[in-house]
Amino acid sequence: MKCVDLFAGAGGLSCGLQQAGFESLLANELAPEFAETYQRNHQNARVIVGDVRQVSEADIKKLLGVSAGEVDLVAGGPPCQGFSINAPIRSLDDDRNHLFKDFIRVVSALLPKAVLIENVPGMVSLGKGTVIEQIYKELHALGYNVKHRILFAAHYGVPQMRFRMVFIGIRNRRQGITFPEPEYHAKASTNFTGAQELCIFVPPIFAQLLKPHTTVLEALSDLPEIRNGQSSDPGNYIASAQNDYQRYLRRESQILTQHHCARISTINLERLKYIPQGGSWRDIPHELLPAGLKRARRSDHTKRYGRLHPDAICSTVLTKCDPHWGSFFHPTQDRVISVREAARIQSFPDNYQFSGSVTQQYEQIGNAVPPLLGRAIGLEIANMLEG
Repeated sequence: MKCVDLFAGAGGLSCGLQQAGFESLLANELAPEFAETYQRNHQNARVIVGDVRQVSEADIKKLLGVSAGEVDLVAGGPPCQGFSINAPIRSLDDDRNHLFKDFIRVVSALLPKAVLIENVPGMVSLGKGTVIEQIYKELHALGYNVKHRILFAAHYGVPQMRFRMVFIGIRNRRQGITFPEPEYHAKASTNFTGAQELCIFVPPIFAQLLKPHTTVLEALSDLPEIRNGQSSDPGNYIASAQNDYQRYLRRESQILTQHHCARISTINLERLKYIPQGGSWRDIPHELLPAGLKRARRSDHTKRYGRLHPDAICSTVLTKCDPHWGSFFHPTQDRVISVREAARIQSFPDNYQFSGSVTQQYEQIGNAVPPLLGRAIGLEIANMLEG
C-alpha cells in the first residue's frame, strides 16, 4: 500500500506504517535535520524539505506520477505546539493551528483511499471544538467517513505515558471506522478537559486478558552503563535480547549506536543522590531545590526531577530530556536517559538513526509518533481498506 506523510518529522509514524505494510512514497518536513533523519531511514521515499504551504498539489502529483485516487493513505500530524495543554497560549490565532488546512489541500488533490491525522489531545477544546468541526466538515465534503479518538500508546506496547488524538477518514461512506483495540494493560490518569469519552476504556474484567504493560526495565535492560554526558557509540549490547520488546527493537541490529546522553550540571547530580526509583523533586532536600520548586505545592509538578521506576512506564518523552520538566533520570544510573534509551521508550527500532546534534536528536525523538502506535493504527486502516 502506498502512503504520503506530511509534517513527517523524523519519521516515527512512517516507521510504524511501514511495519503495517505501507510504503512511503513521499514525505514533507520543514526542519532540515528532521528531514535528513527521515531520508536516512526511508531511503526510497522522496523527501520535500520546506514549508508545506509552499508545496503545490501539482508538484506532488508530478513527483509521485499518480492520479487522484491512486494513493492508499495520506497521513500526518500538523504541528501540535499551538494545541498542546503545555503551550503558554492556546489560541486560534496561532498560525500552527491552521496548517491542517494545507493537509486537507493535499488530500483534496490526491483523494487517497484513507486519511490519518494525529495530534495532541489538547486540540479537542481549542476554539470550543471548532478545529475538530472544521476537519470533519472538510473531509466530509471530499467524500470521507470520519471518526476521531484519543489513543494511549502504552495500550499498544509502548513503555510510555503518551496520548495522541487520531482522526481516521475512509473514502467509502459504507465502510465503518474502527480503532485498534488495546493489546496491553496499562493505566493512566488523564487531564483532558471534555475529552474523557474519546479515550478507550478497558473494563477490569477484560484487563486481565491483556498482556502486562511494557516496563522501563524491559526496554533498557540490555544496554551498557554509561556515565553522565558520555557515550557508547558504537557499542555492544551487554546481553542477548531479554524479552519480546527487545527482540522487536534489535531484530535488524548487531551493534548499538547513539547510546549517548546529555550532560547534567553538578547541582543536578547532587539532587539526584536523594531521588529513589519512582521519586521526584519532593525527595530533594528543600535547600537544594530550584527557586521555583521551593515555592511549589507538593501536589504540583508531579513528574519534575523524577527518576524512572524500572517496573513502570516512562513519563511522556519531551523534546528535551531535561529533568526540570519530567521524569528523565535513569532508574539505576546517575544521569538522564540516553538518545538510544529515549528512542527505545518511543519504540524506535535500534537500527533507526538520528541526524544532527545530541540536542537535535532528543528533539526529533520527543516530537515523534511512537512507531508501535503507528503500526497499530496502520494495521487497522489496512484491514478497513481490504474490507
